[in-house]
Amino acid sequence: MSVPLLDWAGYTRAPDEFASVLGQTCRETGFFLLQNHGISERRIADVFSQSARFFAQGDNEKRPLSISSNPHNRGWAYLGSESLDETSGQIDRKEAFNIGLDLAPDDPRVLRTEPFRGVNLWPELPGFRETMLAYYNDVWRLGVALLRPIARDLSLPDDHFAPCFDAPMATLRLLHYPPANGARGEIGAGAHTDYGALTLLLTDGAPGLQVRPRGGDWQDVPHVPGAFIVNIGDCLMRWTNDQYVSTPHRVLPPPRKRQSVAFFLDPNPDAVIAALPGTGAARYPTVTGAEYLQSRLSATYST
Repeated sequence: MSVPLLDWAGYTRAPDEFASVLGQTCRETGFFLLQNHGISERRIADVFSQSARFFAQGDNEKRPLSISSNPHNRGWAYLGSESLDETSGQIDRKEAFNIGLDLAPDDPRVLRTEPFRGVNLWPELPGFRETMLAYYNDVWRLGVALLRPIARDLSLPDDHFAPCFDAPMATLRLLHYPPANGARGEIGAGAHTDYGALTLLLTDGAPGLQVRPRGGDWQDVPHVPGAFIVNIGDCLMRWTNDQYVSTPHRVLPPPRKRQSVAFFLDPNPDAVIAALPGTGAARYPTVTGAEYLQSRLSATYST
């Protein structure tokens, strides 16, 4: 398996051709690189800089923002708090910080305690909130735009998915992996598939990310400066009735400190996840976006 490099500018020039190539990629590898995506280098550099500032703080500064005390998947996940490999139970050696759709405390959805409708937790770092929300909005727009050629490939109207992502459970996740310490069985992030529709990932270039095609061996994902690593998540695989593939991946312990910034594009909480028209007899029961995400998060934090 190779990880194809797609040019987002090609969608404007030849939308049918781009949708065809994208669709083939989603069916065969579930992973691709995306260049010329329109998000500025300055914006990306600011996000990595602010992320590094956050993780450079001591645990005492980060602990009040703990995700363990937040029911809406927001806040800081401490080193060793997650286990993505549900089979082995291997503990991940990473820490993370989650940011969701930014809602005010008096938003009716927050007051009704709807699932995944809480307020974000923010560190007291100048510029952090503004930088992260600007980037969140940029990648949210890009992710929803990518769903247009996906819909076209599936013989649906280009805007088919748009109503399901106008107030998504999307999560911006900042990640920090300390250097490998050589411990037996050490892993940065255990083997897993992502939960949502699409994941858009940027890394600092440190090695570690690997994918495993079905029936194949683990392979390194190449780093192309400025390009997003995009992959299909389990929710979209389920939605397409397994026409698209969600490929297992992991992060090996890096030789040096590793930073990455992931954007998990999950649908609206009330989005109905059922086999799309033209994909055959449904292989899965119908669920809402919130029900599906909660089931996956519960497994991750059960250790």
